[in-house]
Amino acid sequence: MSHRTFAESADGGYVTAEGGLAVLDNPLLNKDTAFTHAERADLGLDGLIPPVVETLDEQAGRAYTQYLAQPTDLLKNVYLTALQDRNEVLFYRLLSDHLREMLPIVYDPTVAQAIKNYSHEYRRPRGVYLSIDDTDGIERAFRNFGLESGDVDLIVASDAEEILGIGDWGVGGGAGIAVGKLAVYTAAAGIDPARVIAVALDVGTDNEALLNDPRYVGERHARVRGTRYDDFIDAYVTVATRLFPQAMLHWEDFGPSNARRILEKYTGRIPTFNDDMQGTGAIVLAAMLGATRVSGTPMRDQRIVIFGAGTAGIGIADQLCDAMVRDGLDRETAVRRIWAIDRQGLLTDDLPDLRDFQVRYARPAAEVAGWGGTALGDVVDQVKPTMLLGTSTVHGAFTEKIVRAMAAGVDRPIIFPISNPTDRIEAMPEDLIRWTDGRALIATGIPINPITYHGVTYAIAQANNALLYPGLGLGAVVSRARRVSDGMLQAAADAVGGLVDVTTPGASLLPQVENLREVSATVAVAVARQAKKEDLARVELRDPVQQVQDAMWQPYYRPVRGE
Repeated sequence: MSHRTFAESADGGYVTAEGGLAVLDNPLLNKDTAFTHAERADLGLDGLIPPVVETLDEQAGRAYTQYLAQPTDLLKNVYLTALQDRNEVLFYRLLSDHLREMLPIVYDPTVAQAIKNYSHEYRRPRGVYLSIDDTDGIERAFRNFGLESGDVDLIVASDAEEILGIGDWGVGGGAGIAVGKLAVYTAAAGIDPARVIAVALDVGTDNEALLNDPRYVGERHARVRGTRYDDFIDAYVTVATRLFPQAMLHWEDFGPSNARRILEKYTGRIPTFNDDMQGTGAIVLAAMLGATRVSGTPMRDQRIVIFGAGTAGIGIADQLCDAMVRDGLDRETAVRRIWAIDRQGLLTDDLPDLRDFQVRYARPAAEVAGWGGTALGDVVDQVKPTMLLGTSTVHGAFTEKIVRAMAAGVDRPIIFPISNPTDRIEAMPEDLIRWTDGRALIATGIPINPITYHGVTYAIAQANNALLYPGLGLGAVVSRARRVSDGMLQAAADAVGGLVDVTTPGASLLPQVENLREVSATVAVAVARQAKKEDLARVELRDPVQQVQDAMWQPYYRPVRGE
């Protein structure tokens, strides 16, 4: 019997020791008015719910009406969270039916508003809360959650230092972002919600507003760094991998000073993944591969300017660099075809405040000595890039002058302003199409409606990580991969990019978000096959297509009976 006092039965249903109100209080067992008369009698539910027996379709219709009645996106998020806390099957059925519409509500950008209000609108806790002030309590916390060794496929953890576009939001940020990420894993790829754990790693916060808020529910001290922080992370990894040896560990929204260092420390030892670095890089690579097919310019001949050299920007640079190496360049030459710009201008080797992960992409100072400047416009003028990528969150940074200068030197300029939300995007696609006379190949980080220009309708690709990481996770779960390799990331990017026909004028470089289940299944098969190819799979993969389908949890009601 599992932590929630139920187990799967031979017929695919659930057997539970719970009865009465305890069943209704368990969101994984609760069906509300969909319990049959026989189930009500068996589970002691007679008289505890209205007498009508409804179908899941009927319930989903009512729930959608209630959802639409919420006057703001934040209240829509509150409604969906409450529904998830009451009835997970109904929640995921509703989310799956309206995925494109609801994805921005349950995750980016609306979840950021919910995170800001976490301590003031405290709801049912979900997952595990680990404190740096109680490292000895890590194992106790996981055991209290109740899942056993073979019961966990995926753990998403965040220390909340860099939440979306809002920064450090303490324990509420860690909890909210981990829960939201898992919801997307389930809705998009069918990761079983009974086999996951959300983890908030509370290491304190540097957010003065939280520290001075009497209702803040996290640890009230500055964010801990250095050796004590590393020891806490190591204790978390040690306990989690010992208790749940099959689980993939996903890192979410860590600050740039920690994200890369943590990933590099553990990536060769355990199945682990950082979406901000690897997921963002891989989805941009998928769009880039489509753009190269349209432009006819191979990866090895690209000249890439990246505006915004933080965790995401350098993570993308790494993926693009790897792709150029696969296309025939040596590593050093590939690195030299990427120009990375941060707040201080183009990264050069004489800058005193380079982060460790930026050093590789720093240009020799002598190279730019005669340029007259290292701002974005200067770099575009000098480099004449084939690709301009924005991860800066500087709204309007890709000006008409800069874009026209770039477009003058290349037939099909590749321009990816992927910062989000809208008030942080480097340029709007409509302007990019107009400034390049329809020649630009575009991907953004926000959803954009199709744009018609001179009789051609342009479908704008959304470089949404949800197109990639759920399928990657599912492939790792199905194959029980020992680690997540660069080859598996490449396989995921190739699979996403291969789902669209980019030869049609105005075609999107990426699949549409509403097809996430199909995309995730395709990605998972490619990832599992790659894991097998690299001898990383811990199970036999006889038929990866069927094994992926079998592994995908579906939002429908299972029979429930008492022990």
